Amino acid sequence: MPGQVDSVEGKRATFGMGCFWASDSLFGATLGVIRTSVGYAGGTSNTPTYKNIGDHTEVVDIEYNPEVVSYTQLLDLFWNNHEYSLTSRTKRQYMSLILYHDEEQRITAEKSRDRQQHEKNEKFSTEIRAFERFYPAEDYHQKYRLQGHAWLMEAIGVKSGEQLRTSPLAAKLNGYLAGVVTAVEYERQVPGLGLSDKAAQYVRKHVVERQGNGLYC
Repeated sequence: MPGQVDSVEGKRATFGMGCFWASDSLFGATLGVIRTSVGYAGGTSNTPTYKNIGDHTEVVDIEYNPEVVSYTQLLDLFWNNHEYSLTSRTKRQYMSLILYHDEEQRITAEKSRDRQQHEKNEKFSTEIRAFERFYPAEDYHQKYRLQGHAWLMEAIGVKSGEQLRTSPLAAKLNGYLAGVVTAVEYERQVPGLGLSDKAAQYVRKHVVERQGNGLYC
């Protein structure tokens, strides 16, 4: 049945690394990530929106299975895939931000930052702060790359913003269509997706065309 990629309830991680469309694609296609949602967090203003974000930051909120992918591995993806804002200050909407969900994540994030800064010989602008609340972004932001493929969405039975935010399959396809995985990796993962042959071939075509093009917003 399409959409039943992973029914495990996992742990959460929340990152801001520039435009949230790119990070949604990156983490959604990562093995061990169950589902993703983009939205606003880190600020104090109530009910932020894209046109009135206040002092919040664009973030991706991630649910992941720690038995498959560790928080440290997610942090490695975080440090190495910023579109901008990792080493230079930008407006708060697009800042580099880690919101930790427990003390273990805080310690891990700070150690990871120190190690990465030492290895790269750079000073990061990233803020590391406690998670307080996540506000999901408007429906048209959720799985933005996937939403450009109406036929595929219909084929997997995903229609609404809520479904886009909670469907593990939508998270995977959104990343594949953005070119996050290689063709070889796609072939390794596709048997577990539950796609029809036609849908699998449709996604395969886009994976081949987009692989190596890098993340973008």
